Parts: sequence; C-alpha cells; structure tokens
Amino acid sequence: MEFLEIGGSEPFRSYWEMYLSKGLLLVFVVDSADHKRLPEAKKYLHQLIGTNPVLPLVVFANKQDLGAAYHITDIHEALALSEVGNDRKMFLFGTQVTENGSEIPSIMQDARDLIGHLAADM
Repeated sequence: MEFLEIGGSEPFRSYWEMYLSKGLLLVFVVDSADHKRLPEAKKYLHQLIGTNPVLPLVVFANKQDLGAAYHITDIHEALALSEVGNDRKMFLFGTQVTENGSEIPSIMQDARDLIGHLAADM
C-alpha cells in the first residue's frame, strides 16, 4: 500500500482533487481539541467527498488525550458525518499519542488493519 499525505493548509488544497481522484479511500485527520477549526474541517471534508459518493472515508479524531478535546460523538456531529451518504463506508476513530510515543496504540493497529481491508476490496 502507498499512502500520500497532503496537508490541509491553504497552499496544499489545490492538490487535493488531483490526488483524491486516484485514491482508494480518504483518511481525514482532525484535531479534536481545535474547536474553532472544526467548521472549516467540515466544509473541506464535505467538499472532498462530494466528488465521489462511494469513496470510503476513515476519520481520525486526533488528540483525544487532551482535556479540551471534543468527545468522538461531538466530532461526528461537528463534521456532520451522518450526511456523508448511505453508499459510503465511513469509520471514525478517536486517536492520541501514547505517553512515551514509541508504541502503536491498539486503536491505530485496528485502523491500519481496516484501511488494508478497505484498500484490498477496491
């Protein structure tokens, strides 16, 4: 499997559509503790998935270990994930860095396995 990480900042957004059209699935990472930027994340997420109604979507709600982080259900609501379409496979994971940063949390291992299965099914 090959992964291509394209940042979310303004200069990189022009590349999104070009690479997304060749992708097997979209992995979208959002900062759970950055409440002010969630509406912007929602806007761009729906813009990205609007071009392909069946592209599988995996959302990582990152920084779940921070006290200010929105709970996973709040992220689901803030990103309007119930509106991504009935024909799309969609998965939402709460993620965080481990205390020492050297081990891979089990949720990330599960996500890796899921992504592998989704890509193999395409």
